[in-house]
Amino acid sequence: MIRNDFKEHSRITVTWKDKDGKLRPGNFYVYALLKDALIVRATDKDGLLRKLPFSDVLRVVKFQDVAPQDRYMIPEDILKEASWKDRDVMMRYSSSPHRGK
Repeated sequence: MIRNDFKEHSRITVTWKDKDGKLRPGNFYVYALLKDALIVRATDKDGLLRKLPFSDVLRVVKFQDVAPQDRYMIPEDILKEASWKDRDVMMRYSSSPHRGK
């Protein structure tokens, strides 16, 4: 997949390849698009932020835009490419003004 196949602040259901090379289904909230990867949060598992390379996404099964009032917010500095240079996973809580968190 390529960068133009994705959009920030969207929910996607994909088939992706994990670090062991196994194919996995995944439901993700897309926070940001980097040069060669997505910054996502798994909505159906542990809730960790992950750097998901475009090359690991094999197929997009479902795509849904998220309305502005339903978006989860994270500080911009965490979503910058420099913050993800040496990491693939980050524990970070997000909040949404709509949900009162």
